[in-house]
Amino acid sequence: MQRILSEMRKAIRAYNMIENGDKIAVCLSGGKDSITMLIGLKQLQKYFDKDFEIVAVSVNPGFDFFDVNFLQQTCNKLEVPLIIEESHIKEIVFDIRKEKRPCSLCANIRRGILNSVAIREGCNKIALGHNEDDVLETFLMNLFLTGSFSTFGPSSYMDRSKITVIRPLIYLSEKEIQKFVKRENITVMKKNCPMDGISKREYMKDLLFKLSCDIPMVRANLLGVIKRNNIKGWHS
Repeated sequence: MQRILSEMRKAIRAYNMIENGDKIAVCLSGGKDSITMLIGLKQLQKYFDKDFEIVAVSVNPGFDFFDVNFLQQTCNKLEVPLIIEESHIKEIVFDIRKEKRPCSLCANIRRGILNSVAIREGCNKIALGHNEDDVLETFLMNLFLTGSFSTFGPSSYMDRSKITVIRPLIYLSEKEIQKFVKRENITVMKKNCPMDGISKREYMKDLLFKLSCDIPMVRANLLGVIKRNNIKGWHS
């Protein structure tokens, strides 16, 4: 836990993610990243030098795997309030529109719902569980698929909603989070998205793994490129 908290605190301080009086809507999908983030933020509340409030927000996409009871039990153990927001994501994206590449539309709908819930609940920030691998995979996707030099930022302010999106796990690799969850015997929700294993992001995940095996410094080099070019607010 100490390693997780140390890297979260480092990222939060580096990009001024949390300030006194913040009310943060913590996006809780039930996966390893969002649960680790929620546990970490709850722990940081105890001794961080900023006073902030957290509330967990889960968007029900309509898939059978979505387990409300599991999420409620998880939040009850942590003594964190939970808001379950119903949606028609599965129906719209997969049943009605039958999108061949549904990930972007699914993410946009989910993001809009999260923004609405955050505003309704008086939150000024939304915490997303993106880790270091997500940063690099997004960078590779944008580079190869659109020819752009871009990824998401550690912290970004949205003018329309007046909400700031923060990503406290960006200094932690997926492997580190997996080890933490296994070591602490933390139960996570088993998902079964129709795009598991076949999306472009999965392709980039496999590519990054193969590159890392052949070129040990590739992750550090890619992060260095992102930081040196100050992409989306990243800095060294």
